[in-house]
Amino acid sequence: MICVFRPIAVAAILSFLAACAGVRTPQPVVQVREVQTPVAVTCTPPLGAAPAYPDTDAALKTAPDVFARVRLLVSGRLLRLARERELNAALVACGAQVGS
Repeated sequence: MICVFRPIAVAAILSFLAACAGVRTPQPVVQVREVQTPVAVTCTPPLGAAPAYPDTDAALKTAPDVFARVRLLVSGRLLRLARERELNAALVACGAQVGS
């Protein structure tokens, strides 16, 4: 038995084959993008050791008079104020690093 195709069937098959041959899949396009993401960084400023404050209990007890005690208290207060300025400056510097 000989198989004879109808002309419409042959045209349909040829058009399907032509359509499949003509379709091209697009090639992927590689795009490089820079993404800026904030990263947490620990802030450890160099503070140094705390000074030896002169107004310790032992020094105040062994002071000869009230005036010597007051001098010890005043010098200790001045050292504490200077140390507080250093610590506040370090905190401000760390806050500036975090915010930027």
